[in-house]
Amino acid sequence: MQSEGLDGSSFYRGYAAIRKMIPSAFGGRGTADGSSFLCPSLVVVLCAALGAFGVPVCAQNLTFKIPPQKIPLKIKEQAVTITAWGVVSLQVKDKDTSAFKLELDADLSELQQDMTDLLSSQLDKEDACGERIAIQQAQLVPVPPASLATVQLHYERWACAKILGKDKSKRLVGGNALIEIKLTPAIEKDNTELRLVPEVGKIEADGSLGELLRSGTLGDMLRDKIRSSILSALEKGTNLSATLPPAIQGHATIQNAEFKDAGGGKLLVVLNGEGRISQQEIQALSKQIKERVAAK
Repeated sequence: MQSEGLDGSSFYRGYAAIRKMIPSAFGGRGTADGSSFLCPSLVVVLCAALGAFGVPVCAQNLTFKIPPQKIPLKIKEQAVTITAWGVVSLQVKDKDTSAFKLELDADLSELQQDMTDLLSSQLDKEDACGERIAIQQAQLVPVPPASLATVQLHYERWACAKILGKDKSKRLVGGNALIEIKLTPAIEKDNTELRLVPEVGKIEADGSLGELLRSGTLGDMLRDKIRSSILSALEKGTNLSATLPPAIQGHATIQNAEFKDAGGGKLLVVLNGEGRISQQEIQALSKQIKERVAAK
């Protein structure tokens, strides 16, 4: 147990006195959910009792490990899983509420493997008299605290007209292109939603297609669709209601987000947040995590 504002002799005198009063409460127990604590309600009793011995109210750190949750996605009829887990660190401030810090991690390695299918499902099109887009290959790699999307595609634009009663079509522009887009995670103003800030990097393209990508609406459209397609998958994988136990849902606000390299180029997104919950909710949180662990 950690304390703030206590010298060692004062703390242990109070601790020893409380131990005599509540001997059955002690025994250095751990829990199956990975948390370590004297139970939250007991912490409040101990802090109050220490105050009765002339010792300032203590601050007890409790750590709860949220076990991995598999969040399914479907990309072109294929099942893809994002695995998310977290750590909730509580600090009892008073008898009513506790402040907490939250770290939520999501493994995006399966999404990386299906990045080509993800983007082709959103961008591919075949308009006889308009745009034709085919995503050939796509990669998403970590460049902490951001990620880098590299997309290879084929693009054509066709125009159609009726000449002497016959339909005619003509290709106006076409070719292959490679686009790099750096995606930096950020948090919306309400501190509950993730967003991605895109920054277009290198563009390699055949002939006039390069000019369209660099200065025309085509480049903006592709950038926004690539960003939104990846963000949509990320939002599902980092949805707080899908990962956090009910006791803490609605109490957490996200303060920061970043991409990390989990090793070997595997992409990890990490959200950091904070909030406050009641002592009753702490007990419910402990119970809900134990139930999740038992269900594994």
